[in-house]
Amino acid sequence: MTVPFPIRQRRPSMAKVLFALAVAALLTVLFATGLGPVSVSPTTTAKILLSRLPLVGGSIPCTWEALDQNIVLGLRLPRVCLGLIVGASLAVCGVTMQALVRNKLADPFILGVSSGAAAFATLGMLFGVFRFLGTYALSLSAFLGAGITILFVYVISRVHGHIHIPQLLLSGVAISMIMDSLTSIIKLSAPNALGLHNAEFWMSGSLAGAKWDYLKLPLLVLTLCMAFLLTNYRGLNLLLLGDESAGALGIHVSRLQKALVLAASLMAGVTIAVSGTIGFVGLMVPHFTRLLVGGDHRRVLPVSALLGGILVVWVDVAARLLIAPEELPVGVLTAIIGGPIFIWMLKKRDGRRYL
Repeated sequence: MTVPFPIRQRRPSMAKVLFALAVAALLTVLFATGLGPVSVSPTTTAKILLSRLPLVGGSIPCTWEALDQNIVLGLRLPRVCLGLIVGASLAVCGVTMQALVRNKLADPFILGVSSGAAAFATLGMLFGVFRFLGTYALSLSAFLGAGITILFVYVISRVHGHIHIPQLLLSGVAISMIMDSLTSIIKLSAPNALGLHNAEFWMSGSLAGAKWDYLKLPLLVLTLCMAFLLTNYRGLNLLLLGDESAGALGIHVSRLQKALVLAASLMAGVTIAVSGTIGFVGLMVPHFTRLLVGGDHRRVLPVSALLGGILVVWVDVAARLLIAPEELPVGVLTAIIGGPIFIWMLKKRDGRRYL
């Protein structure tokens, strides 16, 4: 029997989904902060975290060792918080790029941002070109590389004052290939093996060495971009209908496209600057989010942010436990996990193609 009209799937309410994910995020912070080569129990972790809260902190007796407090507050908590921010930024950036180019296979690095960041960061790590930037030389050099790359891509993709989407994608591929070639030349000229190893590890994506100071700029960029995207969620929905249809329905397409390129580039650039390249998050998470809450960007954006943050934190936990006391790059694990899942997503789901 053929059904003439598609049956509308019942989806959970947005409030329930957000509440469940918020609880999951809090539990993730609690348990992930205590896990590592030197573990701290969830009870001790909870006491240490609660002791820092303004209203209840004074009523909690100090029954933990100073070492546990240093591990939780000085090492693990900033790393977990950075993982939440990085994962959320990658997921939201993926949603933005997929709406911009109207292609569910787009990811945050499709415009060559990661390649530009890798080239400049490698140049700084191996040859000390950006040593004058001080403590944050690696992050700032990566952000500078990402910014210069997106500037080139943007200039090349402009046609008669407007962004031409096919040209945007092709210019991103071309600039990415150029930057990858420069990175290869830089690595082949590496003066020492240790520096080359550090560069390779960073380019594979890692949250090691996270500090509280690293959280400020990524959190600010994520907050501002999320506010802009949620304000313009209707424009994101209408872009999927095509430029002409979106324009006919009152959307200033050219202006919105420029703003989306800027927002996506900022999130991707800042994320790469603090964590290196972590792939598949911006590709997988938006798909799972649409399975869960549908395609309305008013729902997709906040749910993707929470799912992406939780995913990156737990992958980072696995990265530091699998071969402890050594660590695996987070980007390697996301690729190992994401590849098979993405292949599954290419198959039929409930008798229909998903992608």
